[in-house]
Amino acid sequence: MFKNIWTSLRLSRKLVQILFFAFALVLLFSAQRGRPLFPWADVFFRFDPLAGLAGMIGWGLYDFLGGVYAKRIGPQRSLFWSQLAGLASALILAIVFSARLAVPSQVAPLLPLAAVLYSAGYLFFFRGLEIGNVSIVAATMNLWAVFTMLFAFIFLGQRLTTTQSIGVLLILSGVTLAAADWGVVRHKGFRLSSGVKEAVLGAFFFGVFWNISEVTSEAIGWVSTTLLVKIGIVLFLLLFSVLAKRDLTISQVTTKTKTMVVIMGIVEAAAVAAVNYGLTIGDAILITPIASALSIVTITLAIVFLKERVTRLQAFGMIVAVAGIVVTAF
Repeated sequence: MFKNIWTSLRLSRKLVQILFFAFALVLLFSAQRGRPLFPWADVFFRFDPLAGLAGMIGWGLYDFLGGVYAKRIGPQRSLFWSQLAGLASALILAIVFSARLAVPSQVAPLLPLAAVLYSAGYLFFFRGLEIGNVSIVAATMNLWAVFTMLFAFIFLGQRLTTTQSIGVLLILSGVTLAAADWGVVRHKGFRLSSGVKEAVLGAFFFGVFWNISEVTSEAIGWVSTTLLVKIGIVLFLLLFSVLAKRDLTISQVTTKTKTMVVIMGIVEAAAVAAVNYGLTIGDAILITPIASALSIVTITLAIVFLKERVTRLQAFGMIVAVAGIVVTAF
C-alpha cells in the first residue's frame, strides 16, 4: 500500500533538481530587486473562492498523508516534521514576496495563540486519524467550518445567508450519520466511531484559529501571518514534546517516509498561505466552507488507496456533509 502511494506521488531526481534551481533563481533575483520577482503573483488568488479551493486540495492531500503516516510513525512525529518542512517553505515564500515582519502590539499576542490553536487542532486530528477510519474522521472534521462560521457570526459580526444556514444544517446532519458506529447503536445504544471525539476537538480548535488568522492576515499580511504562525507551531510542538516526554526523532525511519513527510509539509504550507491570502481579500465565513470541502479529497484518496469500508448509512452521511460544504459556498 505504502509503496503504491509513494510510486503515485514521487518526483524524479531531475525534476527535483530543476525545482530547486528555479527556487534559487527566484531567491537571487528577488534579493537583488528588493521586491517580489513576479508582480503578477497576486493575480493567482484574485478571487477568494479560488483561495478556498486551493486550501481544499492542499489540506485534503495533507490530511490523507497525515492519516497514513500517523499510523506509521505516530501523530506527533508526522505533525512536527511536516510542520518543520512547512516552515522552510514559508521562509522561502517570505523571501520571494519580501514580507515585512513588523507586528503591531495589539496583534502580537494573537500569533502565539494562533500557533497553539493550530497545533492542538492537528494533534487531536492526527490522533483521530491514527486510531480511527480515515474516511469517517475526515468527514467529522467538516465541523471546523461550522465552528468557524459560528465564531465569525458571534465575534466578527459576519452573517450567513439562508442558503449557507441550510448548508450548516446539512453538515451537522451528515457528520452525525457518518460519525456514529451504527452497528453498535442497534445493540448497545449510541456510540461514536473511534477517532471521532478527537476530530470534534480538533475541529473546535481550527474554528477558533481561522477567525484569529483572518484578523492577523488583515493586520500584517498573509505571508507574514503564515511564516510567524509556522514558527510558533514548531516551537510549541518542540515544547510539547519535551513536557510530554515524546520522542520526535526519525533516524530509524526510511528515506521514502521522510521524503513524503517533507512533501506533506510543503503542500500544507501552500494551502495555509492560499487561505490566508484569501482572508485578506474576503471573509472567513465564505472561504472556510469551500476550503473545508477538503474531506472530498481525503475520503476519495482513502477509498482508492486504503480500500476503507464504511456502512451505507455512514457513506450517506459523508455525502450529506460534503453537500453541506458545497451549499455553504453560495
